[in-house]
Amino acid sequence: MNIGITCYPTYGGSGIIATELGKALARAGDEVHFIASSLPVRLSAFDERIHFHEVGGLAYPLFEHPPYTLNLTNRMVKVVREHHIDVLHVHYAIPHAVSAVLARDILTADVSGVKIVTTLHGTDILLVGQDESYFDITKYSMEQSDALTAVSDYLSARTKEIFGITKNIRVIKNFVDVAVFSRDAFAGSSVVRHGSSPVLLHVSNFRPVKDIAVLIKAFARVRKRADAHLVLAGDGPERPAMEKLVRSLSLSQNVTFLGATDALPAIMASSDIFLLSSTLESFGLAALEAMAMGVPVVSTDCGGIREVVADGVTGRIVPVGDHEGMANAVCGLIDDVPLRKRMGDASYQRVRDEFTIERIVPRYRDVYASI
Repeated sequence: MNIGITCYPTYGGSGIIATELGKALARAGDEVHFIASSLPVRLSAFDERIHFHEVGGLAYPLFEHPPYTLNLTNRMVKVVREHHIDVLHVHYAIPHAVSAVLARDILTADVSGVKIVTTLHGTDILLVGQDESYFDITKYSMEQSDALTAVSDYLSARTKEIFGITKNIRVIKNFVDVAVFSRDAFAGSSVVRHGSSPVLLHVSNFRPVKDIAVLIKAFARVRKRADAHLVLAGDGPERPAMEKLVRSLSLSQNVTFLGATDALPAIMASSDIFLLSSTLESFGLAALEAMAMGVPVVSTDCGGIREVVADGVTGRIVPVGDHEGMANAVCGLIDDVPLRKRMGDASYQRVRDEFTIERIVPRYRDVYASI
């Protein structure tokens, strides 16, 4: 098959999954064409079956903001025509599905037969899409897609509830490349170790929905009971405010801001507990990657996280915004090393039983075949 994939190329679960999916499809023999504003962050290695088509646009003074959706549509049309694309697989209903639907309408005269698969990741539905400014066009783009998928049962149910969608939404959960996120390959990693102190890790794109202030406040409580160190990986709009909060709590010597990094497997391998403090998560890919490395998770009870973290088995789940509860859960795992190891081992095994590329990618291929 010739498959076009569009995603946001920067750090974030949707772009990572889209990129890893494309790489897996290419390994299986498909021709994969990424159509995006820049090279996806995890698309660094060369593969003869992977092609990148950059979405550019005319910088015209009349446009206060560059019309990305229209530029993307035009690029999709050109790529479909030139490379005989069978399926446009877009990640996010808005704006990517909107562009794909318009591109298909333009291509109708070509009898291209291109089909549209839209994968819902969460923000497009739970935050942006249900805003009055975007509601109708988000619903229309989903209804006009040839197939819809969602990354969790929670997201599928909320999409039907919010938009009244009657089209079938196939739930295909996120996955991890366990050849990359391999605990054995990074055994003994110490890239973020601080002596014998337990290392707590958080990875995100530092958006408000991640509510990182909660985990920093939780860490302040942890520090009163344990000599732990907090590592924050990733970057985004909330980082300056979080750095200020760390300083105000006199935690600068105990918190490391790593910024965006490609060394996550090694970092996770040298961590003891992964923290997630979001107010809303449709899935929680970073938590899944930590689990793949045998790291237990302490998370807020946000959206679809219970489909990833089994409370009491692979980690602990506390109420949203409860920094005291998070601190207590973390301290419990710091104090009980055998329990932490059991949860880490259970996390490691659960990923391999349910969330590997080998288990999940064929489900996307089934969707392509069905349309």
